[in-house]
Amino acid sequence: MPNTSNSPQEKTPTPAIRAYLGGSFDPVHNGHLEVAMSVYQHLLPIATQLQRTLHVSLLPNARSPFKTQSTDPNHRLAMLKLATESTPIQINELELWQAPPVYTIDSVRTLRQQYPNDSLIFIMGMDSAHSLDKWKDGLRLTDHVNLWVFNRQCSSDMSDGISDKFSDSTISSENNTATVQDIATLQSQLPLSLQPHITDSPIELLTPTIRRSSNSSSSNSTNLNNTDPNSTDLKNADQGRIYIDSRPITAVSSTQIREQLQRIDDQTNKMPVAERQIASIASINDIISNTESNPLAKWLNPAVYQYIIAHQLYSAAQFR
Repeated sequence: MPNTSNSPQEKTPTPAIRAYLGGSFDPVHNGHLEVAMSVYQHLLPIATQLQRTLHVSLLPNARSPFKTQSTDPNHRLAMLKLATESTPIQINELELWQAPPVYTIDSVRTLRQQYPNDSLIFIMGMDSAHSLDKWKDGLRLTDHVNLWVFNRQCSSDMSDGISDKFSDSTISSENNTATVQDIATLQSQLPLSLQPHITDSPIELLTPTIRRSSNSSSSNSTNLNNTDPNSTDLKNADQGRIYIDSRPITAVSSTQIREQLQRIDDQTNKMPVAERQIASIASINDIISNTESNPLAKWLNPAVYQYIIAHQLYSAAQFR
């Protein structure tokens, strides 16, 4: 079953549920997959009960304008395909081949145009969500999509609504409960104009489409009856909702992984040739066996790591 999703919506009797996790994925790591899988596993029982198709996709961007360079999109796409193989997570190439900068507002408008009847959910960290008023038309994201916001610590990375929303996180297995005070604190971090749209249940992210789809059998909703069916604004039917997932997540960034590769590179370059070859083999084995002797073992899919080796990515001279 192909895991790349890029085609326009096919006509189906029941609207689908589509969630997107954006980022540079340079390289893709296990944290990305854990966040995407968490959303998928949370929504799957709901989608099954409602008899609606569920799609959770990674949305790689072309290049962040805050980086002087990034890995070739073909390499990043290849690594994404390796990482998502044998998972239900898909890949959407909407942004990948566009010239940067690519702004989130433009992407969500395009997605809404492609899938006018589906429930669309955009996944991001609280560090991004609390600064939406600084993004290009960031406060208008909920005109087109619903937001699923994870409790993530702020990072030093800047963003302006450019698609690099959630490149660095994974759900923590510790302290996975939050108090009412914790949740209230998280909610207060959103821009004031978005706080009225907060919901305490992810199923509420699906209600605009549910209400639209049942409109033909109900004449009691004046607001929905007055909705222009050709409009791409979600707010015309029901303003987008924001669900804050209060489970804490720990951060690991693609930048940290690249830096770790470079440190290994520097250490290995100082070795004699024979020892360098042995060190290279040991690092590969660490990743494959998922041991703790190599810190990359926890975060990189073995197939992705092998791809990095084979294509000499991230200045890993030890692999040349």
